[in-house]
Order: sequence, then C-alpha cells, then structure tokens
Amino acid sequence: MEEKERGVFSSGCPGCRRGGACTGCARREPRGKLFATDWLADLPGKDPKGVVEVMFKNTRVGFYSNPAAIPLKIGDIVAVEAAPGHDIGRVTMIGPLVAVQMKKAGIKPAAELKKIFRIARPSDIEKFEEARAREHSTMIKARSIAEELGLAMKIGDVEYQGDGGKAIFYYIADERVDFRKLIRVLADTFKVRIEMKQIGARQEAGRIGGIGPCGRPLCCSSWMSKFVSVGTGSARLQDLSMNPQKLAGQCAKLKCCLNFEVDAYAEAQKQLPQKDVTLETKECTYYYFKPDILARTVTYSTDRNIPANLVTIPAARAFEIIALNRQGIKVDSLNPAADENPSSEYGDIIGQDSLTRFDKNRKKKKKKKKPGETSDIQDQDRAARPNQRQNRPSVENKGEPSADRQPRQPQDRVQKFRKRNKQKPRQEN
Repeated sequence: MEEKERGVFSSGCPGCRRGGACTGCARREPRGKLFATDWLADLPGKDPKGVVEVMFKNTRVGFYSNPAAIPLKIGDIVAVEAAPGHDIGRVTMIGPLVAVQMKKAGIKPAAELKKIFRIARPSDIEKFEEARAREHSTMIKARSIAEELGLAMKIGDVEYQGDGGKAIFYYIADERVDFRKLIRVLADTFKVRIEMKQIGARQEAGRIGGIGPCGRPLCCSSWMSKFVSVGTGSARLQDLSMNPQKLAGQCAKLKCCLNFEVDAYAEAQKQLPQKDVTLETKECTYYYFKPDILARTVTYSTDRNIPANLVTIPAARAFEIIALNRQGIKVDSLNPAADENPSSEYGDIIGQDSLTRFDKNRKKKKKKKKPGETSDIQDQDRAARPNQRQNRPSVENKGEPSADRQPRQPQDRVQKFRKRNKQKPRQEN
C-alpha cells in the first residue's frame, strides 16, 4: 500500500513503472519536491481545522478546508472535493504558512473553500491510476481532432480527475482560439466533462524537461512549482549583455534563473557610486564607464563615449574622491598607489622553481679536448700555484721544449706525412 501511494504522483519513467525508485530518469521525484520551509511550524495554538494546500498534476495547486480535523502531514495523499465528484492530490503545506500563500495567490480568507474528504483509500488510488493510464492516448487523439478542425493550437497534456469524471486539456496557442466546437467533439468522444486550460511556454518546457546550458536538468522540470515573470530589468541590474540568444532558455523566454540573484545584485549595487557622477582630477575629468558589482570596483574613462585611459578603482576610493570634489579639491590621480608595487600576500610559487624541476637531467656528453686546451680545474690550479713550474707547456711557451719531453724534429714530421700520402706508381698504357 505504501509503495503504491508513493508512485501515484511520481514522474518517473512510464515504461519501467518504478516511479520514484527509477534510477534512469532524471525526474524520479515529483516536481515541487523543494517545498517552502514551514518557519511557523513551532508556533503554539494551531487550528486542526485550518486550510491545507494540496498539489495535483502539472503543479496545479488548490487550497482546501479540513472540517473533519483529519491529522495531516506533508506528503499525505488525500481525496478532496471536486465539481463534480472527488479528486486525488498530495498535501504540500499545512499550518499558518498557508494563509501567506493564499494572500500571494489573491484568495481572500473569507472565501468559501472546498473540503478534504479523507486520506485516500486503496480503492481511490486504483481508480485514479486507471484514469491516469488513459491520459496519453486521450492527448494523442485530441491532437488529431484539433488538427481536423483546423485550430491553431497544440494540446500539450491531459489531466484526468481522481474519479475519472472530468478531464483538463492543457493547450498552447499564440492567438485566441475558438474551441467551443472542439469541446463538444471531445465530450462526445471521451464521455467526460471537458475543461480547457491555456499554459505558457515555461509550463510546456517544464512538462517536457531537458538539460539547461548550465549542464543540469531544467529547474522548471525538476523542482520549480511556481513561475514568476522575468523581465529585462533583471538582466540590466546584473550588468549582463542584452543578447537574446544568451538570456533565453529552451522555452524561448528569459531564463528563470535571472531572478535568483537579483536581490544580491540590487543590494551590492547600492554600495557603488551613481553613474552620472564624474571624478575631477588636476589633469582631466573621469566618467563612469563600467562597474564590477560583486568586486565593489568601478572603471572610469577620460571620454564619455569611448573607453580611453581606463582606470579601475575601489568603490570606497570613488566615494572619497567625490567627497573631495564637492569641497572643491581636485586630486592628483584616481589611484595614486597604482604605480607602487604592493607586496603580495601570497608567494609566487611558480617563480621560485622551474616548471621542469621534476624532469630528469640529461647527461651531457664530454667534449673532446683539442690539443693545447686546458680544463677549468687546471686553470684554477695554475692560478693558485703561479710559482710552480708546469710540466706541460703553456700557450706562450708552446715552441719551447719541456724538461721531461723532447721536441719533435721537423724531419720526422715530413717522413710521417710522406708515408701517409704515398702515391701509387702510374700504370703506362
């Protein structure tokens, strides 16, 4: 029973039927698993009959009252009131935090809400699974009917009610579509009540899924359950290039992640000087060129329109110069400490040793000494003992004979040369 309840709202692979235990599907957990943290859970005086938030397929959310004071917790599968019949959903939020979510959704506290009947029984879950099994075939057939009627729309998904008496058709269309005839044909074909609900490109991308440019599964298909409008102001605030190819996601809309860091950039930008303020020096005037918001630095240029003589200074230095300019004082330069070489906090490890210090040293071949050359050691020995007589003649007294060695006679050299280059006698023809 517990395994069957876990697989009711799981978005795992439909082929393996393993639900949340499927290891081959990127969406093995139900979308919206990162629910809002109930930071009001520890407050005393909870109302057991309070309002409960329930989520259905495709992140459809509803608020229901609990008149029977059923003890519920997040993750319970419940049967709720529908029009007509009942529907099956999962509890996603309880307690005082639900009132905050109702206020965001624009629902008044005095509004009449539908009721929670009971925690889902095995028979309710079996009936709901039978209805879910018909969703894919119903979607394929509904697409062919819409194409035959010539409607410029795409039916993206179908959601059956828990008791199978109603079906919600989610469609995408660029323009307004008159689908009154389509509703009549669908009601006669499937014998259920029909409800048409238009969804946007973000909801369609979340239903299909995919991999984003960051290399991770799309946020809209993995954990996001509510979509907030994204404007170009978020990109401008973060000083991003206004390139639609880089800012757009797979849904051809602005990426949802542009809203994730907007608050941090807005807070950091308050600590930077304004763009229309110039810095006056004794040489020239510097204009605001480009900021580095997270590094708290600003780049200034001597020309208002083009980058010229760019100087990057900390925001604290910029505020200091602005305060001096207001007093009528012009500084010598924006960053006087730039010419000095500040001592680095970290040592240059690469500069201390060679990159090839781990390579094996190749053995150098010993050069053959030419006659008359002396080694460095012999030269050092001679310099240390200049008064001692060398047995080997130096360069200066090369022609003089040594005491132990007799010089060669010129005749011996001539005879040796003739003997080596002896010519053969010519043969007469």
